[in-house]
Amino acid sequence: MWIVRVALNRPYTFIVLALLILILSPVVILRTPTDIFPNIDIPVIAVAWQFTGLNPEEMEGRITTGFERVLTTTVDNIEHIESTTVSGQSMVKIFLQPNARLDTANAQVTAISQTALRQLPPGVQPPLIINYSASTVPILQLALSGLSESELNDIGLNFLRTQLVTVPGASIPFPYGGKQRQVMVDLDQGLLQSKGLAPADVVNALGQQNIVLPSGTAKIGEFEYDVAMNASPRTVAELNDLPVKVVGNSTIYLRDVAHVRDGFTPQTNVVRRDGQRGTLVTILKTGAASTLDVVRGVRDLLPRVIPTLPPQLTIQPLADQSIFVRAAVSGVIREAVIAACLTAVMILIFLGSWRSTLIIAVSIPLSILTSVITLGLLGETINIMTLGGLALAVGILVDDATVEVENINRNLDLGKPILQAILDGAQQIAVPGVVPPVADARTHPREIPAPAGGRGRAAVAKSAGSRAAGVRARVRAGQARLPAAAHDAGRAAGRLHPGVPGRLSGRLPARAAPRRELLPRHRQRAVHPAPASPDRHPHRGDRATDRPRGGVDPPRDPGRRDGRDPRQHRAAL
Repeated sequence: MWIVRVALNRPYTFIVLALLILILSPVVILRTPTDIFPNIDIPVIAVAWQFTGLNPEEMEGRITTGFERVLTTTVDNIEHIESTTVSGQSMVKIFLQPNARLDTANAQVTAISQTALRQLPPGVQPPLIINYSASTVPILQLALSGLSESELNDIGLNFLRTQLVTVPGASIPFPYGGKQRQVMVDLDQGLLQSKGLAPADVVNALGQQNIVLPSGTAKIGEFEYDVAMNASPRTVAELNDLPVKVVGNSTIYLRDVAHVRDGFTPQTNVVRRDGQRGTLVTILKTGAASTLDVVRGVRDLLPRVIPTLPPQLTIQPLADQSIFVRAAVSGVIREAVIAACLTAVMILIFLGSWRSTLIIAVSIPLSILTSVITLGLLGETINIMTLGGLALAVGILVDDATVEVENINRNLDLGKPILQAILDGAQQIAVPGVVPPVADARTHPREIPAPAGGRGRAAVAKSAGSRAAGVRARVRAGQARLPAAAHDAGRAAGRLHPGVPGRLSGRLPARAAPRRELLPRHRQRAVHPAPASPDRHPHRGDRATDRPRGGVDPPRDPGRRDGRDPRQHRAAL
């Protein structure tokens, strides 16, 4: 294998690479988003239409159905369209293909919405267009209390929300609960009938006398003055003084048939905290932002925002998802560390060689850090799925490392030089070492149940592919580092023959004297070199019988099953 040959020829290169991995890993880990689940990039555009007072049947027939049809003629890469229609409101969701460009779809939806607006019933307002994906989930909620419902809603909507949206990766919709402030006109039907007026007369009077017009400026002499007009009342109480109709010599004012007050719209949702009504501000995570970073940014910003709000206001964070994310990630990391430690102890007990244990123990963190760097370059997040995959792959890595060390020792038992034994041992397990992680990565998407749909299967398949790339990087790093470590361990143990060079060359070195494997003494076996035949190459043995061609078998002891000479066995020990 070329990577093993390069590792043996240039050991210092791989030492430097290992140091670079140790240096770059903290930087990559800090920059990689941390979340519960991987980022599922399913772009969705929601278009909200509103026409207050229109029943659901009319909303569906006159707004929803027509808008869905015109969308298919303009917007590209539509996967499917969903719509929900209630009294006075219609929500149309446009699900795009996974690889669709959201900015292009936004421009197309906005253009067709303005075109369709001219064909809708008069009075329909322009729609509200919202972008979100499957990864846009609530991660934190702020409960507001201490003031009236209208004040809480006003503070949460106009003061608190506008400052918290500056946190990177945070999206804050309108608050739940509270009463939305609105100037209300309470009509007295009896007085209207007695004056011969209708509600439309009141609406027309308000529309004609509560207007905002540009007044311009007036230049008088050397000065230019701004002209202010009193076409709009400045306070709510002044609205009661607006004239509605003149009957004979008397003027009917708005206060004679109605009462104007600073009120709120009909409340459609209620939030209670400890039995008291309040307001709830929900903070969403958008895109590939890290849950931990968004929650940390909101909590760091709150101490600077609270002094600008009324002192009676109480803000309490609720449903903090970062606690669960941190606990889940810490749990997976803790289990992985415990598994790695137990694996090292197991290897030390069963192999009985601290050198082999050290080689495998060093390869585990280097391979994990290599996988984390690979996942970061692929744009993946650190989540329980990727960490779980890495924890499971630790077993695969340990198995490969153990088998490779044992295979190198087996080749040493055949009388091969240590460098050739390392090359042969790595090459013989190359394909079996790559097949298990690839098969494991291909199995995960098929384990998703059918109700999850093709989108869920495709999302997990993407995550599994990223994990497979990380596992392959780990396998490559292990295959490159293990032979070099085994070579260094052999050199330190004095098992390299003086005639064997430290680097590989074009020709293999001559057969060296018998050497021992990198295992404890109680597992070492004697090697019996056979005399070379003059017409045979001394290095090429018989693969079928695992003994040198032209050689003779060593004397066998009938009392020993392995056929070794007891004297040679004792000498070896």
